[in-house]
Amino acid sequence: MNVASPSIAPTILLVEDDEVLRTEMALYLTSQGFDVLEAPDAAVARGHLAAGRPSVIILDVNLPGEDGLSLCRDLALAKGSAPILMLSAMGEAVDRILGLELGADDYVVKPIPPRELLARIRALLRRAPERAASSRSTAFSFGGFHLDVAQRRLKAQNNLTILLTRAEAAILVEFLENPGVVIARDDLGRLIGADEADPLSRAVDLHISRLRRKLHAQGDRDLIQTHRGLGYFLDAEVSPS
Repeated sequence: MNVASPSIAPTILLVEDDEVLRTEMALYLTSQGFDVLEAPDAAVARGHLAAGRPSVIILDVNLPGEDGLSLCRDLALAKGSAPILMLSAMGEAVDRILGLELGADDYVVKPIPPRELLARIRALLRRAPERAASSRSTAFSFGGFHLDVAQRRLKAQNNLTILLTRAEAAILVEFLENPGVVIARDDLGRLIGADEADPLSRAVDLHISRLRRKLHAQGDRDLIQTHRGLGYFLDAEVSPS
């Protein structure tokens, strides 16, 4: 079922193979003023995405055929992809961590109360213009690296391209726009949609650790430094363009 409204409204792409749950979620979101596109699997979701860009993607981990994690990875690497809210019935920490590492903006365990689902979607919609505003510079050069912000393409001195997830790119841009400034862990968590009150959420630490490894593998020193008890900062000269 595809439910549409004649008014201009945010569009939600709902990718969920459970037809009953998908219908219930679609009806609720439609009642809250959203246009909803439904997809039972990744193939149908890709068809919707080829036709236009939704405002938010709700993506189940367990799908028939291509799973949600694979689709999430592809979407996170694509230019201009919408924010992704991942769903899982399992609730295992490894699934949550893997989903965030592959580029999901938020992650919840089913069943999720409708009001919480709505709050999560609205939070993603609020952060979307903030991310756009924070990308005023289209590229940065720093410490022997060059970052193309729009493409999330990081190149080292040897011209090797380093792939970044959505969260890694968002954190790196935040550092590049504020070189030498200590950015609090909680602020970085809000930037990527991590729930730091959740004991399972070590998202910021994981993303920082992976970003450090990617930079250090092609550089001669750690560019991201820790200010114990306060947060992280970028120790490099930055040239925006």
